[in-house]
Amino acid sequence: MSRKPDGGSGDPVEPPHYAGHRDRLRARFAEGGERGMPDYELLELVLFRAMPRRDVKPVAKALIARFGSFGEVIGAASERLQEIDGIGESVALDLKIIEAAARRMTKGAARERTILGSWADVLDYCRTAMAFADREEFRLLFLDKRNGLIADEVQGSGTVDHTPVYPREIVRRALELSATAIVLVHNHPSGDTTPSGADIRMTQEIIAISKPMGITVHDHIIVGRHGHSSFRGLKLI
Repeated sequence: MSRKPDGGSGDPVEPPHYAGHRDRLRARFAEGGERGMPDYELLELVLFRAMPRRDVKPVAKALIARFGSFGEVIGAASERLQEIDGIGESVALDLKIIEAAARRMTKGAARERTILGSWADVLDYCRTAMAFADREEFRLLFLDKRNGLIADEVQGSGTVDHTPVYPREIVRRALELSATAIVLVHNHPSGDTTPSGADIRMTQEIIAISKPMGITVHDHIIVGRHGHSSFRGLKLI
């Protein structure tokens, strides 16, 4: 007859109430992947190893309630993550590693083909890299004459609704890299990807400075939590 392990006093030690839940959730993922799993359950799977001795479901649900989605959780700043009960520095670091891995994967997919031949990969990468940031960032994709990606650089970051952009510096950098085309990308932390008047004027200025140098601005993409806007698609360039 089997006995439960005891803690040294002779009394059986009951397994924690969440042990069975962990096994069931892992089994569901092993069988069908993330399909059909709500965001909080996928987050639980991430937290299992980081928090081995705690029921992580309330923590996962608290994170989703605060930030909105799985992507927004891993994209949140470490300091904000640690405002949630149970999330310490090491757990926040694990979540940021997940974010870095996602960026690296989508960046690799974007690099494997020409930019204009794999536009969906480019958009996926830009959204992964920037959509959930809590401050504006301005990113530049520098392309060669075959539209291959030479470099991907963050030109600047700013406040929740503004990033300083220097058109002449952008063109100077393109010339340094021998780029013949660029794609401009920035995020709107508000989630609204509608181009502002300042966005439009800045884009027009970059085009005006780039054109005499033989550099084409293929597009300006604004990414947000729920989608993106393309200046070319909106016929703004």
